[in-house]
Amino acid sequence: MLLLVYLLAFTAVVNAGSHSLTLFATYIVGQTPFPEFSAVLMLDDVQIGYYDSITWSVLHRSVRDPKYHDEEQSDGDTVFRDMYYGMKKRAFYIKEHLNHTEGVQVLQRLVGCELLNDDKPGPLHFWDGFHGQNMEEFTFDMKKPDIEIKMPWVVTWDQLKWLRLRFMYENIYHPICIKVLRRYLNLKKNNVMRKVKPRVRLIRKMLPDSQGLQISCLATGFYPRHINLTLFRDGQLVDDDQITGGEILSNGDGTYQMRKSLVISEKELREGHKYNCTMKHLDLDNKLDITFDMDESNPGSFSLSVVVSVLVFMCVAVLIMTALIVWKRRCAAERGSEASQSNYSLTPSSAHDEKASN
Repeated sequence: MLLLVYLLAFTAVVNAGSHSLTLFATYIVGQTPFPEFSAVLMLDDVQIGYYDSITWSVLHRSVRDPKYHDEEQSDGDTVFRDMYYGMKKRAFYIKEHLNHTEGVQVLQRLVGCELLNDDKPGPLHFWDGFHGQNMEEFTFDMKKPDIEIKMPWVVTWDQLKWLRLRFMYENIYHPICIKVLRRYLNLKKNNVMRKVKPRVRLIRKMLPDSQGLQISCLATGFYPRHINLTLFRDGQLVDDDQITGGEILSNGDGTYQMRKSLVISEKELREGHKYNCTMKHLDLDNKLDITFDMDESNPGSFSLSVVVSVLVFMCVAVLIMTALIVWKRRCAAERGSEASQSNYSLTPSSAHDEKASN
């Protein structure tokens, strides 16, 4: 769960249209059926590698270039081994620092870099969490180069350790991250560089006990996951505390969806406000703006229209059934009449033939 929170945090800082390489690492203190250390490597939202303390090797989850096999194994061993020992030391330190002396304790880490729209390397982001709590957060930017601390360090750093940390991120972590990101972005470009436009649905739902009307704007089937979906009332942005939803959810086909909903009271409905939904996505040339038709959203008229529609449907169904019954009876009567005429015409002829044969 904490890794999912980290992922949302990382996608919030990654620029729309850029691509990212992220590493999710977990170190466990205590006896569990899981590896002591494990890491998952993601290109955008596609898993490309896995590493743990049982095999001590990178397991590739996607197509790779064989000529880089030895280089990738060497880079992976350098990064993962250093991360393993660092997280192990930090986990035991934080465990004592927070006085968590019993049970299983988990240290989780998210490290990721991004490649901007102009193919220039972006910053590297770092999060550490222990026992469900966010402990440390910083950003390393090669342009400075420096480390911007966004959450205080739990571990006390002396000058020597600080210099080593900057050296590792400037000369090892960040260069390797950008190199692997560019390489796999080229290999997986048909997947991660595709653009699919969102399909939009406006949904109205009457709430029970005169609680008003819920309107929802649903964008689905889009890729990549970066989208800006907003609701407006009379041209003014609706406050976030009035809106439910807004999470990016995955569809089964590799695309994404987002829904935002707003409850409108009966008083607001009578006031005749104008509501609209706007969205921006990489595969949309311009901002898409859709207005809710609130004439059909008045609770009274909505209920009346439903009743009228049902009555009209029932009347049409009765007329169709009546017409079918009349038609079937008429056909049956015509078949009976034809059968009587046929028997009448055949009887004399048959008698004449029988008399002639005698």
